[in-house]
Amino acid sequence: MKQRVLHVLANLGGAGGAERMAVHIVLGLNSQRFEPAVVAYSGRYGSDLEHRLEAAGIKTWFLGKGPGFGWRTYGRLHRVFNEFRPDIVHTHVHVMRYAFPSLVYFKPRLMVHTLHNIAEQEVEPRARWLQRLAYKRGVVPVAVAREVAVSLERLYGIGGCRVVWNCVPTSLYASPETSRAIWRAKQGFSNGDILFLCVARFAPQKNHALLLNAFAEGPASDPRAHLVLAGEGVLRARLQRQVNEMDLTSRVHFLGLRRDIPDVLGASDIFTLSSDWEGNPLSVIEAMAAGLPIVSTAVGGVPELLQDGKEGFIVEPGRAEQLSEAMMVLLNNAGLRRAMGTAASARAKDNFDVSAMVRAYEELYSEVPHPSGTWHQFRLGGKSTPSENIGVHIR
Repeated sequence: MKQRVLHVLANLGGAGGAERMAVHIVLGLNSQRFEPAVVAYSGRYGSDLEHRLEAAGIKTWFLGKGPGFGWRTYGRLHRVFNEFRPDIVHTHVHVMRYAFPSLVYFKPRLMVHTLHNIAEQEVEPRARWLQRLAYKRGVVPVAVAREVAVSLERLYGIGGCRVVWNCVPTSLYASPETSRAIWRAKQGFSNGDILFLCVARFAPQKNHALLLNAFAEGPASDPRAHLVLAGEGVLRARLQRQVNEMDLTSRVHFLGLRRDIPDVLGASDIFTLSSDWEGNPLSVIEAMAAGLPIVSTAVGGVPELLQDGKEGFIVEPGRAEQLSEAMMVLLNNAGLRRAMGTAASARAKDNFDVSAMVRAYEELYSEVPHPSGTWHQFRLGGKSTPSENIGVHIR
């Protein structure tokens, strides 16, 4: 008999890595063993994720929750549980406030929660008591990076958390539909331009202001260099004002929220990320799969994704001068860009293809809880230790 797996998300807008990662899992599960479904607290966004789920025939509920507290969400989610009767419930990001009562009432065989960010940043401080209670009641935490697992122990005292790295369909990003030349021509870039790309929502965590300062300090002095920003968010207007004040309006380009990320990556030269904190940024893995060298701050799982000096450069958070220097090195060395991009593509294909992530979660879903109410350790060979208790082995 198939196991019914319900993924619970805040929304399916597609702007965050957690939603994309959850959809990758849902679409990749073995249909002979699992019957997946998705519930989103929000209404429909018309996103590519929603279209992909619909095209695959995946049952999806939208609860219509708007901004702020939505007390009707409890009843609506309860009805979804009652209709679908999940054997396994997999929650993501900050959804426990509404999900916990249904978890307690329906008692699914297995409850999994993926931490997509370091524990201190996942939920607001006043909501941490509920996360702690959920773990005590049998919800199995999964971290998307070792650094995230460390933060879980630091905040909640839960050691040895299993780690399953975020992964992507690497072939999708390695083979864009639109050629580099055509995409550039449509966007007004020449073949000789050097495009620094950042794909991230405009939120304090991502610290785009730092990236703008780094670009202004170095690469902006070269007329070939352009900074391309894909995303949306509450800080967009402020960042646009910063660009205007720096007199960089012709060199910094806001693309908005895009559905053609493989094409955008394929037309770019260098991927940049200036975050102050992260879990395990899916955007970096996508860029690596697309064959781009990376320049990123050393936050969250980034140092676990790439090797400094091989697939790109990793710099200290908050240091605009270091970020600018690394960007300049790649700007001025086409051979190094190609070598690092090739190494990044190979590393992504070997370690971060979506098939490895799906396989790890399928193994987790197949576990059976102990009669005492605790859960089996999740091991992929060898002894289970905090550093080895992982679902995707990195070479």
